[in-house]
Amino acid sequence: REAASARDAAASRCAELDRLSARSATAVRRLAPLRAAHDRVARLATLTAGTSADNERRMRLESYVLAARLEQVAAAATAPLRRMSSGRYTLVHSDDRAGRGRSGLGLHVVDAWTGRERDTATLSGGETFFASLALALGLADVVTDEAGGVRLDTLFIDEGFGSLDDQTLDEVLDVLDSLRERDRSVGIVSHVPDLRRRIHAQLEVVKGRSGSVVRQRGGE
Repeated sequence: REAASARDAAASRCAELDRLSARSATAVRRLAPLRAAHDRVARLATLTAGTSADNERRMRLESYVLAARLEQVAAAATAPLRRMSSGRYTLVHSDDRAGRGRSGLGLHVVDAWTGRERDTATLSGGETFFASLALALGLADVVTDEAGGVRLDTLFIDEGFGSLDDQTLDEVLDVLDSLRERDRSVGIVSHVPDLRRRIHAQLEVVKGRSGSVVRQRGGE
């Protein structure tokens, strides 16, 4: 009797093990496609985050998209920059990595005097000013082209002109004058005396003990 009872218990355990084994096999079959999908998503996640070994430049997805836009802006900014620099500088997008950092949103200038490409950080104060101005103009052109006809017709520039020599100042103002010819309004905030002689329509802020007043001078 004890032997029969032990046999029945063993048979019951074997049957239970068979059921558990079948359930495990079914779970493994169901898990396989889920694991494959997870691996694909995880790989894409590391690629877009810039942490994958396959992403040699460690560039995030948003940086990649912005880099494409920045390349367009740099191309649009090159024409005014060449005018303001007497043909010396051309702006180009760079996706070089800075040290251990990520890449994708860098800008370089090609110097026609040396024939070399270098970082914009090497520009002087005046050169940095008109390079920034050229970028603003390039951005306005790109936005206008891609915004369904929406135009950026007004541009305000605050200071920076005091860092320019006379020749560069003339070239920058010539570029701004060309914007006016294209029906764009350009406002300049500056304390540079030479600008008063070049710009006829002015709003002058005059300080006084009772406060500041605005005077209009000249006009078209």
